Amino acid sequence: MPRVKNLFVMASYRPNVAVLMLNRKGKLLVCERRNQKGAWQFPQGGVDSGEKMIRALAREVEEEIGLPWNSYKVLEKRDGYNYLYPDQVKKQKTYFDGQEQTYYLCRLKKSAPDIDLDGHKNPEFGRYKWIRPEKFKLKWLPEFKRQVYRAVMLDFFEVRL
Repeated sequence: MPRVKNLFVMASYRPNVAVLMLNRKGKLLVCERRNQKGAWQFPQGGVDSGEKMIRALAREVEEEIGLPWNSYKVLEKRDGYNYLYPDQVKKQKTYFDGQEQTYYLCRLKKSAPDIDLDGHKNPEFGRYKWIRPEKFKLKWLPEFKRQVYRAVMLDFFEVRL
């Protein structure tokens, strides 16, 4: 009888940080993608090779929403959230099958400046708003990200989406 090899290929995940930014009233920041009206999400981005996660968080927050490191406090960190890209996204992302995300729950300090979506040379977001966590809508997201957002909202806010 011929021997059959069991070929198991592990997915490669891009390290990623995401921020759950709360204002002083406990409302959560969501940002609308500039190129996709109605696509609201949390600021997030990839971790560069050799970069520490906390440094990536500070860089992404400053790049995407214009807040310097000293304008917010990290309250909590949770990791292990991941998703696979669908085929059409994989074609655009050359080296990874998906993303593994570390989420940081942060609160704005009283002295924090206003959100600035235009401070970076290639802004990702066109608008932002502050919402109660239970007002987040899964329909704002592509299907492949929804399971992670369900888990994140439950883990951090005890909100079932």
